[in-house]
Amino acid sequence: MTRFFRLVAFLPVSAAVLGAALASAPVPAADRMTTEQLMSRLSSSIENLKTLRCNVRAQERLSNGKYQQARTLMKMTFSPQRIYLKNAKGIEVLWVSGQNDGDAWVYPNSFPYVTLSLDPNGSIMRKNQHHSALDAGFGTISDLIHGSAQRRDHSFERSFRYTGDSTVAGRACYVLVSSFPQFKYVTYKAVAGDTPARIADKFGCGEYRVMERNGLDPGEAIAVGQTLQVPNSYGRRTLVCVDQKLMLPTVVEVHDDKGLFEKFEFSDIVANQPIPAAEFTKDYPDYKL
Repeated sequence: MTRFFRLVAFLPVSAAVLGAALASAPVPAADRMTTEQLMSRLSSSIENLKTLRCNVRAQERLSNGKYQQARTLMKMTFSPQRIYLKNAKGIEVLWVSGQNDGDAWVYPNSFPYVTLSLDPNGSIMRKNQHHSALDAGFGTISDLIHGSAQRRDHSFERSFRYTGDSTVAGRACYVLVSSFPQFKYVTYKAVAGDTPARIADKFGCGEYRVMERNGLDPGEAIAVGQTLQVPNSYGRRTLVCVDQKLMLPTVVEVHDDKGLFEKFEFSDIVANQPIPAAEFTKDYPDYKL
């Protein structure tokens, strides 16, 4: 299942709304949707996606403490997996399952203005990126609220609560909030086969944090017995706004021990509408690839 990536134009939810939601919002009345129902419907909507178009806006904290922002047009199919991204700087990325030896076509929109073939999980494309281009979509959000079979402790996923309703860019949304004050970095000794991604899956903490804290590269094999510092969950406070009609996320905001870690805002979402196969070809006339 694919996940979320770089993000584009959105009418932002107000700070007051987010602040109120992240605070201790009241528990929904008994006759309203339950947390379990909301999480089940959200997961089902994500898992049943066949195609997706949207604009996304991202704000991600880098290792130097500064924030990187991006606005991106995103479109994809899920079976087969095909992804096209174009950000506000004119950089284009196309990845199609089974093509180009697994590499993405990347047009950098800068000198020498030629299309490159790059590993989407390699150090060039992952530099200063919380997520891989292959993580485009909403799958990471589903992972956040359900966890993986490798997860040792599922208390983070169980901390999500439906706290009420809000409005984002004129659309009614349900609000899910996780309060996890026990977030912290813990000591972990690597075992055979460990990579940053595998360790992140065990702890549900995100691959970027594992690499950042321990000076690792994507896909790097880690020596058995090496001592690492790893977060015990994805965040201290996490907010997910879910569109009440689409049952898909419009806002995902994650805070950790240092403050805002990342925020993703999705707009102009079009789900399960056919996308011509030509739009996932390198020669499509609207692309510079």
